[in-house]
Amino acid sequence: MYRCTPPDFAFDPDELRRAFAKKPRAIVICNPSNPCGKVFTAAELGEIAALAEEFDAFVITDEVYEHIVFPPHRHTYFSTLPGMAARTLMCSALSKTFAITGWRLGYLHGAPEIIAQARKVHDFLTVGAAAPLQHAVVAGLKLPVSYYAELAQEYAGRRDILLGYLDRTGLAYTRPQGSYFVMVDISPFGYASDVEFSHWMTREIGVAPVPGSSFFAEPENRYVRLNFAKRPETLHAAGERLLKLRR
Repeated sequence: MYRCTPPDFAFDPDELRRAFAKKPRAIVICNPSNPCGKVFTAAELGEIAALAEEFDAFVITDEVYEHIVFPPHRHTYFSTLPGMAARTLMCSALSKTFAITGWRLGYLHGAPEIIAQARKVHDFLTVGAAAPLQHAVVAGLKLPVSYYAELAQEYAGRRDILLGYLDRTGLAYTRPQGSYFVMVDISPFGYASDVEFSHWMTREIGVAPVPGSSFFAEPENRYVRLNFAKRPETLHAAGERLLKLRR
């Protein structure tokens, strides 16, 4: 496992090379990233692709937030990089793009020989999604290209509402480049446990965060994750409560 370093969640090329030198059969990339909202640049992905080629590793990508990316950042599909189509298994979903997370509808994209093996696993795990939901989502797939630009613009507005309140609290955070989450640094509060802080914040502030430690392999208690995939009025109400953190 390789750790991207907060607060900007960048990677060190030399350290990444050392990780590849351990000869992993495959690596996993979440782009845009949950929970930090990192969007890898084409240059960064190119470095990873070169290492994957050199060390003969497959790349499994989680790209479910592919359409929720904020300018000037742009999403690059890993499989479109030179030589990567044959060694990439892309995992994506309709859940985030069409706001139907409860439907649990997703898909894989990869070379035929990779998908043939994935089908075997899928058959034993889930067999198939509910047929009525598959028919229903066709309406979403037929939406015009403009839908995706409007989707990103709408989420950018909601992001800015929440970040505006966080700016007023004085708390540090990682500005999301994509997805609909923001990681907030809670270290000034002095809690040894982000879980304990989350319980306190839910009870006393009235806003429920997700403890950041649930997203790290290493012990890490400095962060909580907030979600801005809410109506603007809900975000404003939550923001007014967050202002209590200034005290």
